[in-house]
Amino acid sequence: QVQLVESGGGLVQPGGSLRLSCGASGTIFATIAMGYYRQAPGKERELVASVNRGGGISYADSVKGRFTISRVNAMNQVFLQMNSLKPEDTAVYYCNFRGYSDYKNHLEVWGQGTLVTVSS
Repeated sequence: QVQLVESGGGLVQPGGSLRLSCGASGTIFATIAMGYYRQAPGKERELVASVNRGGGISYADSVKGRFTISRVNAMNQVFLQMNSLKPEDTAVYYCNFRGYSDYKNHLEVWGQGTLVTVSS
């Protein structure tokens, strides 16, 4: 079983910065990718940024140039640095893990979510 522990988030003014952290622990045979999704009130959950085991990174168009995702492979940790935050970035941010607990059992695990509020 894999658990995700998230930290970061909170209230910030427009133009400000926040940093989210997420660590995966438990029985991890291999990691495919880790990343962050977000869900704003009344909207569907959407990908914010992800990084795969090869180091490939994807960003939502809306956050390109403002958000940076990084990963510490050995620790199964990801960090999301969010700069130049806008009110439309307000959402619950969820860490996501995809990988294997052994050679054949695929896993997808979600964090508990952390609220990011961008408001003056």
